[in-house]
Parts: sequence; structure tokens; C-alpha cells
Amino acid sequence: MATSVPVHLSTRGPEEPETPYEQYVYAYPHQKAYRLLENGPLLSELWSRERLDNLSLYAHIPFCEMRCGFCNLFTRTGAPEEITRAFLATLRRQAHVTREALEAKGDPIRFTLAAFGGGTPTYLTAGELAELCDICETVMGADLRAVPFSVETSPATATADRLAVLAERGATRLSIGVQSFLDEEARAAVRPQKRAEVDAALARLKEARFPVLNIDLIYGIDGQTERSFRTSLDAALDWEPEEIYLYPLYVRPLTGLSTRHDKAQQLWDAQRLALYRFGRDHLLAAGYRQTSLRVFQRPGTAADTGGRQRPGTAADTGGRQRPGTGGGEESISEYNQQAGMVGLGVGARSFTETMHYTTDYAVAVPEVRRIIDEYIATPTESFRRVQWAFEMDDDERRRMYVLQALLEADGMSVSGYRDRFGTVPAEDFPQEFRLLAGQGWLDLAGDGNGAGRAGRARKSAARVADLDVLRLTLEGLAWADAVGPVFFSQRVRDALAHYQDR
Repeated sequence: MATSVPVHLSTRGPEEPETPYEQYVYAYPHQKAYRLLENGPLLSELWSRERLDNLSLYAHIPFCEMRCGFCNLFTRTGAPEEITRAFLATLRRQAHVTREALEAKGDPIRFTLAAFGGGTPTYLTAGELAELCDICETVMGADLRAVPFSVETSPATATADRLAVLAERGATRLSIGVQSFLDEEARAAVRPQKRAEVDAALARLKEARFPVLNIDLIYGIDGQTERSFRTSLDAALDWEPEEIYLYPLYVRPLTGLSTRHDKAQQLWDAQRLALYRFGRDHLLAAGYRQTSLRVFQRPGTAADTGGRQRPGTAADTGGRQRPGTGGGEESISEYNQQAGMVGLGVGARSFTETMHYTTDYAVAVPEVRRIIDEYIATPTESFRRVQWAFEMDDDERRRMYVLQALLEADGMSVSGYRDRFGTVPAEDFPQEFRLLAGQGWLDLAGDGNGAGRAGRARKSAARVADLDVLRLTLEGLAWADAVGPVFFSQRVRDALAHYQDR
């Protein structure tokens, strides 16, 4: 068991959220909290303090065939072949330097998870995808055929030749961004695509027989109703995917929708909440299991984690699932942020116990192109040092741990937290859990529902300290994108507030 160590925990209390849709906290903190270091530490020094036998490998491919109106990810559209080829050549150089840094410690190196994200990794040609896999295997030493291996794709780029490469190289999960099966809703989200193209891509994905097919859908599109949302839900269910992600629409600065969206916040929040509840109930009635605000898995399939998402969750069975150990070994958790993540490519993040680091980040087209060009021109020696980073202290590690587990439907094991940090979460974050309990977002009764607000206020302080599992109620799960920011440190809030969108 860990011993208790004094840590500086922020004493400023969290504010009651005004909207259910404040921020998607799939990783903590967001890249906007990172800052450029003048003389960052050597990767070899940073990784010398880490476990190397349970690493994750992530490659970020910052290219797409089009930019959706809601997208604020780091990506450029229409990159010519000379750019993608130069990008892969640079990624290979970065991989060599990174592998050398990992080897400096002298311990055995083992990757247990791999993912290609972006952007759209399948923007690369079939030959380029094969080269990317070669880099991951021959340079980084990852055995892609022996680990859960996820790749993101799109209807236009999920071609037979690309899927054949990924199937042959061992991909276990393909995630396709459909967003809506209705052409008019796709246009409203500034995502020009045709239903026929979507269906053809899904047919190819099913034919390729990947263990897990995930379909992304979005709710909150202008003009979307429960009836139209059901059309997309039923169309997705017809393909019998192992996973379905339901994403609330966000409109962020510098995105295509940012100058078009004019719906009043309260009306839009009400629309999104109503559509979320409708979609959730529809998928649950279809036999899917909800594992977080966004994720629904089909029981009995390769996607079914059965609560074994990650150490720290209430149903944790002792670590990440491995092939051959039961259901869910091919699935990759939505909140898969933990120390031991090694990122390659411009826009990729890497996570160690003491520091999270990445490259520069932007959304605006000119800035993204500049950053990609600078990445391609980066001297090999410069990859040996951390550039943009956020230093993780004990307080931030505790917050990240809480966010990873609490935002899952199974909740967080108090004993797991105590074993890790030597304290209990209710003592480290009393104001945060008191707020959740008072709002009815924390399950105090063990039934997922919660009592009336007055009763919650009276019981919250005493009950939270007595709980073995800290779990969100159904309504708390609906407000998960507001719950997450409640646990942001003041340091992170200040960094995000001072970030200049570009």
C-alpha cells in the first residue's frame, strides 16, 4: 500500500456547473494547458523513471479528406502525397529517437496496446498504412498482431485496400465516424457525405471482420429531433456494431460551425439532454450496455469489457485485459489516459507519471499547416527533448485518477484509490464530492438514482465518506461533461483561461 504524502490540494471550491456540456474530459489536462519548455528534459531521463513493460503506443495522423464543422482536432485537409510521405519519414526518425530513449534504462520494453488516431489515419494510402505499421513494429518493437489495436476511419477512406492492410496487420477495432445517417443532418454539421457512401463503407468493414466495429453518432445537430435521431440509431443498429458512441455536438472557436451556430444555450442544452436520454434508452432497450456518457457496448462481443475498463474502476480485475483472458480484450477504453502512453506524430501526446508532453497544437488552418511543416523540418536531435509539456504533481495525478474512473458507469473503487495514494478521495476532494452529492449526481444509495435534493444535502457529507464505490447516478452520467471539469485544479483552469485559440 502507498504511504500518505502531504500534497498541495487546491482549497478553492468548485462552482456549480451551468451547462451539462462544459468539456469532454477524455484526457486530463487538455493540450491547451501545456506550455513550451525552453530546455525540456531528455526523453531518456523522463522514461528512465517509468515502468516499461505495460506501454501503450499511439500514432497521430493529422490528415483528413475534409474538415467537419464541429471538429477542433489537430488535422489538415487535402494534404498532397509529398506531405504525407515527408510526414511518415519524420515519424520514422522520431520513432528511432523515442525507442532509443526507452532502451536507455535497460529494462525490457513491452507494448500492450496500440492505436492510430487523428485526423483520419486511413487518409493514408494502403502502402502508407503498411509503412506506418512497419515503423510501429520494426522501430518501436510493438507486436500489433498480439495486442488490442484500434484505428479510426471515415466513410470516404474505409476502402477495401486500406482495410485489407489493417486486417492483415492485426487491427482489432475500427471506429468509423458516421455522425448521422441522414444527408441533411450531415450537411447541417458541415460534413458533406451521402448515405450510400456510408452504407458502402460499413459493408466493407463488416466484410473485413474486425473483432470490434464502432460507429460514432452525434446528437444536437441543428434541426435534429428524436424521430430523426432514431433513424440514425436504427440504421446503426442494423449493422450490429459491437460498440456505438453517442457524442453531444460541441461548437468550438475556429471551427466551421463557430460562425453559423446561433442557438440559445439553454435551448440547445435542453435539446441535447433530451436527445441523449432518448438515444441512451433506445440503445439500452436494444440490449447494449452503457459504460460511460458516450459509450455503449454489445454484451457478449469482443467489445464487452464487463467493467474491466482500467485499473481504478469499481469492477477492476487487476489490470488491462489481455488477449485470451475473456470478454473485452479487443476493446480500448474511452478514457485510456495513463502513464506509459508513448505518442508519435505531430499532435500526439505522451504520458508519464511526472510529465505529459506533446508538440504544438492549433485548430486554425494556417496554424495547423505551419505546425505540420515545422514537424517535418524538425532536426532528429530535437526529438530527444520534451517540447510542449505539463508537469504532473501528486495533486494532478490524483485528479487524473479520479476522472479516469469516476466518469465510467461502474465508478471508482475507494480502496483502489487508497492503495495508490494512501488517502481516500472524499478527504482529498471534499468540496467536489459534496457538490456532486448535492446535485444528485453521486449515487449515495447504491441504486443509481439518488434521493430528493433536500435529503441529499443532509446526507451527502456523511454518506460520501462511507461509500466503498464512488459512482455517478444516471443523471450524473448525463452531466459527465460538467462533472469532469469540477475536478480541474486551479492551475489547470488558469492555464486554459490564458490559452489563446489559434
